[in-house]
Amino acid sequence: MAKNSKWQDEYWLLLLQLYLQKPTGIKPMYSRDMVDLSLELHIAPQQLFNRMCQIANLETPRIEHIWEVYGQNPRKLKRAVSMLREMWGFNNALAFYEGVELIESFEKEFKPIAPDTTLTPMMLVLILDEYFRLTPITMVPETPEVQELAKMMKLKPQEVADVMEAFQHCDPYLNRKDTIEGSLAEACKQVWRRFGNGDPQELEHYAEQLKDYFK
Repeated sequence: MAKNSKWQDEYWLLLLQLYLQKPTGIKPMYSRDMVDLSLELHIAPQQLFNRMCQIANLETPRIEHIWEVYGQNPRKLKRAVSMLREMWGFNNALAFYEGVELIESFEKEFKPIAPDTTLTPMMLVLILDEYFRLTPITMVPETPEVQELAKMMKLKPQEVADVMEAFQHCDPYLNRKDTIEGSLAEACKQVWRRFGNGDPQELEHYAEQLKDYFK
């Protein structure tokens, strides 16, 4: 049994609360708060972003009503959201959904690739985007671009260099004969299969959006 991830009317309250956070307005699709809400609701950031645009445009009578009730009353909205979260699982969601299989899709992008690391697939995407801007000899911790990317993601430059090293083993143009194994190597292979041989502009656009998560 999979947890129902379909949109429910109560979710408008959580999305409205995020919309009203200063600066008021539509939040970037991959901002940390948007991603956190996506992970909580198990609804992809793209879908939440589209619905937040509906809030901005007051597209439906239902949204207009919610705006009239809560739009100018943040305290009332906060109480309603708090009550809503308390009702989910009687304030213990983990126990409430115990034994229920959760089918994850986009969630994996933002979760560590292994228990012993903070690296996530979305971080690997950002590193791959930078990988294509460097040459193998510059994929080292001392390179300014490597240091800047590591600082943004709160990683050590060596960690970023290690990921780039793993991507070199995926790169058919380098034709490296040595092999590496482990969770990092496997995760890099998966990201390379998705983006390594595709349109670099699509990768660049996606990576640029993901940077909002670290702002």
